[in-house]
Amino acid sequence: EATRIIRHAIDHGVNYVDCAYPYHRGTAEAFLGRALKDGYRERVKVATKQPCWMVKEPADFDRFLSEQLARLDTPGIDFYLLHALDLERWHRVRDMGVLDWAERAMADGRIGHLGFSFHDSYAAFQEIVDAYDGWSFCQIQYNYLDEDHQAGTRGLEYAAAKGLGVI
Repeated sequence: EATRIIRHAIDHGVNYVDCAYPYHRGTAEAFLGRALKDGYRERVKVATKQPCWMVKEPADFDRFLSEQLARLDTPGIDFYLLHALDLERWHRVRDMGVLDWAERAMADGRIGHLGFSFHDSYAAFQEIVDAYDGWSFCQIQYNYLDEDHQAGTRGLEYAAAKGLGVI
């Protein structure tokens, strides 16, 4: 039924599908890979996320991405996010060389565009945005009833002014 729903959405104009390594107890990427068979993969942009909290050493960046590519049954991820960054997690993966690793993954076609999803204060958001000129986009939690929470309206406007797409 879920495959039918996803394909129906694509048939009716949806062109971006977001996923992540841990979603649905780690089964979502493999499901999506199967659902996008029969020509559907070519009709959408796929986003998924590096589980940064699970990264223990630099080799994990490649290990997780390789697993995700296999799960999704695709040679490349259109939009790849460093998942659920906060300042502590950002410093840890940054210091392990995630940006150099990502540059290599983009150069060899495994990643199309690099971004991050975010859960922390505006100051932390600004530090992450400013740390790398290669960000294409970011994903923030945005609640129009609480525009000051986390990155908030200020972060949305900051990212847009820097040329980042905002999800």
